[in-house]
Amino acid sequence: MDNVLLIGKPNSGKSLLFNQLTGLKQKVANFPGVTVEIKSGSFDNIGLIDFPGIYSLTPLTKDEEIALEKFREAIEKNDVSGVVCILDATRLERSLVIGLQTLNYAKENNVPVIFALNMMDEIQANKSSIDVNSLSRELEVEVVPISAKKKVGLDILKSEIKNMLKSPNDYLPGNVWKGNDVLVKSRELNQTYGPKTDVILKKQNFLDKIFLNNFWGGIMFALIMIFLFQAIFTWATPLMDLVELTLAWMGQVTSSVLPDGVFKDFINEAIFGGVGSFLVFVPQIFILTFIIGILEDSGYMARASIICHKPLSFFGLSGRSFIPYLTGHACAIPAIFAARTIESPKKRLITILTIPLMACSARLPVYALLIAVLIPNKTFFGGVFGYRGLAFFLLYFFGLAVALIVSGLLSKTIKSEADTPYIVELPPYRMPTLIPLVRKSISAAWAFFSKAGPIIFMVTLVVWVLGYFPNGSGNLENSWLSHIGQFLEPIFKPLGLDWKYGVAILASFLAREVFVGTLGTFYGIEGADENIGGLSESIQADGLLPASGFALLVFYAIALQCVSTLAVLKRESGNKMFPIWVFVGYTTLAYVLAFLTYNIVLFFS
Repeated sequence: MDNVLLIGKPNSGKSLLFNQLTGLKQKVANFPGVTVEIKSGSFDNIGLIDFPGIYSLTPLTKDEEIALEKFREAIEKNDVSGVVCILDATRLERSLVIGLQTLNYAKENNVPVIFALNMMDEIQANKSSIDVNSLSRELEVEVVPISAKKKVGLDILKSEIKNMLKSPNDYLPGNVWKGNDVLVKSRELNQTYGPKTDVILKKQNFLDKIFLNNFWGGIMFALIMIFLFQAIFTWATPLMDLVELTLAWMGQVTSSVLPDGVFKDFINEAIFGGVGSFLVFVPQIFILTFIIGILEDSGYMARASIICHKPLSFFGLSGRSFIPYLTGHACAIPAIFAARTIESPKKRLITILTIPLMACSARLPVYALLIAVLIPNKTFFGGVFGYRGLAFFLLYFFGLAVALIVSGLLSKTIKSEADTPYIVELPPYRMPTLIPLVRKSISAAWAFFSKAGPIIFMVTLVVWVLGYFPNGSGNLENSWLSHIGQFLEPIFKPLGLDWKYGVAILASFLAREVFVGTLGTFYGIEGADENIGGLSESIQADGLLPASGFALLVFYAIALQCVSTLAVLKRESGNKMFPIWVFVGYTTLAYVLAFLTYNIVLFFS
């Protein structure tokens, strides 16, 4: 099977084009560092390889270095039969820089090239035009105008790719430009054949005056972030209620057909009580991914990084740290990879070190459970905002605040060479496409479930066996697990927590979300003969002290309880001891702050 490479600058719609051509559901983002994997797919028995977006064949970031290394390796080993270079019609001059460099490199290696001129729908919407035929004639390369978003011109592009593979000599680059001639020629071609940039930029400049304003930009950013965390709780509530009701109905149906005994108790207590308690919070992962996707696809993410650059630089970071930080609210692992786009080694290291403090999706079930226990379900400001949503925002802000404090301390102690300047390209404002966003959100929710589900099932199985035997349901206090937990209880007693919470905390060091499943199993065993609606109601009935609840929230906001994150930290740092010290440091800090929180709340209450 012939392989064709896709290459282009960030924000050019390259990944979306890849999705449309191959039919694969891949992550689409319009900011460098979000898509760092090299993806592959096929159409009509033609292989497509999608590389991360790069601005130039002269790399500036670690991300670009990796992409270019693989790109050159594929070309020089003759593993590809052609290259499709995607140009952004709304940013033609900047796109032509990587385009002309690709032509030069392809000619040196005798590889055919096609240019796909994307975003033509936006050119037409702004009543502008591009002289595609003249541009193609002067470049001596086939230029195909397309709109990946509207699926316009894709059949023609597929046909040209097939022709290129049949007659490669007809698509070999003719003219080439090197060095500074690339920049000069890119500007000349854009001025001669490109769109009227003043018309295209007029709308963008108008919106930037609002979103990048020193005063209004900051207010808009704060409102958007508050809206994000409110939505996680309020929008997800109907879906969470539906999941809870479905699980309750399934539990009742299953119980009615199973005979009494160990197996029935296992299904009710471990599966529906433990794993089921975790499934209730999966809709929140969907909502979080969906809203972050809107921010990415709309073009606001790059503006947010600019807004954040000045305050972040005060703590030794840059505006580029904002993207990994925000991505870290979904998962720390892709966030650490996204930090590769930070040019400064020192700022990249500090960002990687503090990403685990972001409130990732694994913390969502823990936060949602404890907030439901501690915070009343009431609203204010005419019902627009809720106290629980506000508590969510404060918890996320707390994690960010601790990360900034740690960053500021690290920036004073870590020495490095002079930093590179902060430069970012502002993509045009665009309306997000709904279907790809929904697909991406479903994929993220499923990935969260498939990754955490097996771990939670295994932990729940072990916890249930130890908590069920030797006396069966309703005898948790005399179980094997009780003896283990009571041996460990002195560690957590200073936080006002009994042995059940101690076991749940220890189990969650495999994955934070295991905390919910473990407690669900406990209360499933204890409340086997009681009619308790949900886990939060069970905890409230058990009398968890507010001081202990807030101490738990602080502990989970800081403690690094993710084996996968530790593995990635080791990989990115290349140091075996690095993740160990990070784990010990954050766990110690979490316990100390939780202890202080417990005593402060206890004193004032």
